[in-house]
Parts: sequence; C-alpha cells; structure tokens
Amino acid sequence: MADNRPDRPVLVVSACLLGRPCTYRGDANRRDPVAALADRFELVAVCPEEAGGLATPRPAAELGADGRVRTADGDDVTDAFERGAEVAVRVARGRGAVGAVLKGRSPSCGCHGVYDGTFTRTLVAGEGITAAALRSAGVPVVDEDDVAAGRLPGAGT
Repeated sequence: MADNRPDRPVLVVSACLLGRPCTYRGDANRRDPVAALADRFELVAVCPEEAGGLATPRPAAELGADGRVRTADGDDVTDAFERGAEVAVRVARGRGAVGAVLKGRSPSCGCHGVYDGTFTRTLVAGEGITAAALRSAGVPVVDEDDVAAGRLPGAGT
C-alpha cells in the first residue's frame, strides 16, 4: 500500500494510466510501472478530456497540423481539449507538482509524438494540447514508455 505522507513529491498522471476507464473507448490504459510510482510520489490523476467536458466514451480525435483537434467526422473538439489542459495546469500548480506522466500519442497527453490528424495511425513528432500546456507552465512531462525505461519527469528527460 502506498504511503500517504504529505512530504512526497507530487506527479500529475493521466488517469487512464492508473486504471481509470476514461479513454475515448471507455477503457483504461493501466500501466504497472506508472502505478508503482505511488511508492515514491503522490499521484494525482487527471483526465484532461473529461475535465474539458467530453463524455466517456467519445469519438476518437487527433491533432492536425493546424493545431486543431478533430474527430474522424470532422467535429472540432479543440476547445474541450484546451479547457482540459487548463484544468491539468491548475491542478499541477495547485498541488506543486514536480512533473507529469502522460499517455503517449494522445492528442491531449502525447509528449513525444501524436497521431497526425489523418486517422491512419500515422505518428508525427509533437505534443498534445495538455502536454504543451504543462511544459509551457514549467512542468516537466514524460509518458508511460519513459517511466517503463526508468526516465522520470525532471530527471534529465
């Protein structure tokens, strides 16, 4: 069981990586290496898409080259993604987070690459709306693959 001492550093974590069923499909993307960080950090779960007002489940969305997030049907959901990013930044600042662990490849949380907006599963370099907002706010971000490789936010990543 994780120790809940108040002196542990805080990490904001994509809620799906901790087992919450909040992905666009209504599933979770639990990653044991991320959940295991609770031994050393206080983990604060955030789902930016839900925080921005999107339902679960919801249509898949991708971040286009124009910086807009759209569903395959062409619905522009950028505003909801931006609202969710603002919530994540407020949570990170309010809790004094030392970093964030985000879901890779997501149009919200991807921090190294995102799907390109063509819905062909084509990855391009770049970051999602929340990852960019957190970085701009000075919060270091990594994804679940970084954690599995032993790289933590603010530790030279």
